[in-house]
Amino acid sequence: MIKLVCFLKRKDGLTHEEFVDHWQQVHGPLITGTPTIARHVARYEQLLPSAALPYMAPKGFDGITIMWFHGPEDFEAFLAEPDYAARIAPDEQSFLDLAGLVGMLTEEPSVVIDGAAV
Repeated sequence: MIKLVCFLKRKDGLTHEEFVDHWQQVHGPLITGTPTIARHVARYEQLLPSAALPYMAPKGFDGITIMWFHGPEDFEAFLAEPDYAARIAPDEQSFLDLAGLVGMLTEEPSVVIDGAAV
């Protein structure tokens, strides 16, 4: 299993609220509702900054996405799908500051704590 972890920035001209609305109500359903795309994704998470501790949100970022793939071949197949270029990429351009994204494709984690500390 590999994960694509990206810190997301909204496109200039959008408020944080407009970004969140588009991300959750349009972009997420677009990915899950496009079978040729969704078939490559094992899990797709959308994470927003916690309202409980707003000072912990990095300045300039609006959210984090984590996409899980069974392996690098699934990630590459996801990007190579014609529907990615035709549907997903144009939508990303409509609400994301693509040049401002910070992302990393990760390997399996090295688990340090798994459960409650004693």
